[in-house]
Amino acid sequence: MLYLSKNASAQEVREAERARRHRLEIVEALSHGKVSRRELIKWGLLTAGGGLAAIHGLNPFVGKAWGKGGSSGSGSSGSSGSSGSGSSGSPTGVAGSPLFGALPFSQPMPRMDVLPRRPVSSLSPAPTAEANTTLRAVPASLGGGFGPIEGRPPGPIWAHQSWLDHYPKVAYEIATGGISHNLVYNPDVPSRLNCGIDPANEVACYFHPTMPDQITTKLWTFNGTFPPKLILARYGEAVLLRHHNNLSADVTQNGGFGRHTLSTHEHNGHHGAENDGFTGAFFYPGQFYDYHYPFVLAGFRSINTAATDRRAGAPDGAGGITKVPGDWHETMSTHWFHDHMFSFTSQNVYKGVAGMLNIYSALDRGNEALNDGVNLRLPSGSAKDWGNLDYDVNLMLADKAWDRDGQLLFDIFNLDGFIGDQMTVNCVYKPYFEVERRKYRFRLLNASVSRFFKLAMSDGSPMIQIGNDGNLLPRPVVLTQLDEMGIAERYDIVIDFSRYSVGARVQMVNLAEHDDGKRVAHDLSLGEALSGQSRDGAVGSFLEFRIVRDPPTPDLSQVPAVMIPNPDLSKIPVARERTFTLGDGAKQTTRNSVTGFTGPWGIRIDSSDMLAADYGRVSAAPRAGTREIWNLINGGGGWDHPLHIHFEEGQILERDGSASKVPAWEQGRKDVYRLRPAGKMKITMQFRDWGGMFMEHCHNTVHEDNAMLLRWEIDDSGQPFLRPLPTPIPSPQGVTFQNPIEVLKNI
Repeated sequence: MLYLSKNASAQEVREAERARRHRLEIVEALSHGKVSRRELIKWGLLTAGGGLAAIHGLNPFVGKAWGKGGSSGSGSSGSSGSSGSGSSGSPTGVAGSPLFGALPFSQPMPRMDVLPRRPVSSLSPAPTAEANTTLRAVPASLGGGFGPIEGRPPGPIWAHQSWLDHYPKVAYEIATGGISHNLVYNPDVPSRLNCGIDPANEVACYFHPTMPDQITTKLWTFNGTFPPKLILARYGEAVLLRHHNNLSADVTQNGGFGRHTLSTHEHNGHHGAENDGFTGAFFYPGQFYDYHYPFVLAGFRSINTAATDRRAGAPDGAGGITKVPGDWHETMSTHWFHDHMFSFTSQNVYKGVAGMLNIYSALDRGNEALNDGVNLRLPSGSAKDWGNLDYDVNLMLADKAWDRDGQLLFDIFNLDGFIGDQMTVNCVYKPYFEVERRKYRFRLLNASVSRFFKLAMSDGSPMIQIGNDGNLLPRPVVLTQLDEMGIAERYDIVIDFSRYSVGARVQMVNLAEHDDGKRVAHDLSLGEALSGQSRDGAVGSFLEFRIVRDPPTPDLSQVPAVMIPNPDLSKIPVARERTFTLGDGAKQTTRNSVTGFTGPWGIRIDSSDMLAADYGRVSAAPRAGTREIWNLINGGGGWDHPLHIHFEEGQILERDGSASKVPAWEQGRKDVYRLRPAGKMKITMQFRDWGGMFMEHCHNTVHEDNAMLLRWEIDDSGQPFLRPLPTPIPSPQGVTFQNPIEVLKNI
């Protein structure tokens, strides 16, 4: 990123501000589709590696001894400096985001907004197995004519798999739109458990009461409101999520960044590919897309098929268990859902297109009082049969930056990554949260674009990590500092506030200091992070817990010594071993402006070239019903990559060549693999139950958007799948298909 020294003169700040304005004009033109990155390279505004060219009036550090760094798209070098708070440097190349008088911990943290469960019959039109191709008039700004009301690719290949076997029982309906005030807020807990917030009052659209309201083009969110949305689901209860695109049909109405086409990824759902949020299966303003989430246990077609094991089950709503097929060792808990638009994921997620999803099961029921010999009784509450949120709290962590007018700001000109200089939790600036003297479960999500976190409590007291990514660990791990948390990773932790007196306060602290978006520069000590001396404004305390009372009833929750052991894969033969190397200097072998992208980042598959993304290229095709070993390698020491593999969860066998280097908190199942600088991992996965095309990519979404993404597919399990699958090409007038542009050898 571009950092300005804290001690820059007024003239230097003005020059940097002018350069920033010029850059943002180009960002806007890119987001409107008026220019391409190829054209910017041709014109000399970007380097071939994707970095910002050294041009006066565009790069604020040209010819300036006071510049604290520069730009590198290659990842081989980068900048250092400050991202600051209200007055120090920032990743925007100018003075830090203004605070408008806001003080840390001067506003309450709102719980997430729980979406209402609705009958499927409430949806109009009714959902269908294949995409609904009923025609509608297309706005002139999208080319006019007529196009389908549903943006899902049509025909049997993109039909919902096992639709009748897993016909949806519950519907959720959401609409992505520009931010506005929330008049219908449902935290699903009493006000006393939500910092006294009255849900009848409207929820404003600012980061802090002293800051300006965000304008509708700058922030896009589910239902167009704060706080972030939360879905509650349970195994054996198939869900139909109807997602409407209510964004402007005019691509220029985006506040300077973001793209108005959407694709929703339920991260890391075990669903068919038509519901995975494939990066090339996007839909346009005025359309909807029906996502079908069966919520089945992995292995349901081959393990416990008679559904006789009580551990493989879900709450039945009356204190009992509804047994389901599948492997109970594959039970998942904490997911999230976010936009996955090709080459615009970072911008759209940063604008707010992200929510969380809790999955409940016989093991992780969300009722701490029910003792049936299966329920783990983790902190939650007991008023309802399942899904109690009283003491189970979702926390979406993200860094942000805003301009001098207080409006959200994004600068894409360093392809190493984007780092904001201010911390938000559930989309508000450095809030406080009131707690009782008892155990709480916190479901932490790193929803940043490029920033890693390393968390501790301000008094150095212990936390109990119980989950990593979507899964409970085999055993809990007691830590005073969590490991670095990559983008999209989820850590479930338990904090016992009974050790504090009423009236006490304690903060959650970020120890991970960034100089740029490539990697963590330093993991600070707790004392260093709390000293206020870091030039990174997102270091230090960012969430204050206020212990306000004793619990009204005894704390019945537990953290059992054994939670969910891993599936035993030792008797399943390994069908194939593959190697994926993530690095820079990627080569683009295709020339399709729709499915391909040119950027510095790429992935090498086995002995292939380092390839830039093209979702029309098939890079791997594991056979259905097999197990493979994948070697994941970071091709350089100057950056870190949190690699996400869609659909299937894996187990880490080795880190850097040794099983003993896999720490206890990584010994459960995972879907994001933080490689560490120059690191490597060996993982194993099974491929089963569903088919279609999926993705693998770096979840530093700037890296992803700039070509560190590939397509793989499971497509040899019979009709309607073909080998290889045709690539969808969306347009407002309808989705067409083309044969894959390239199929790598020996896939």
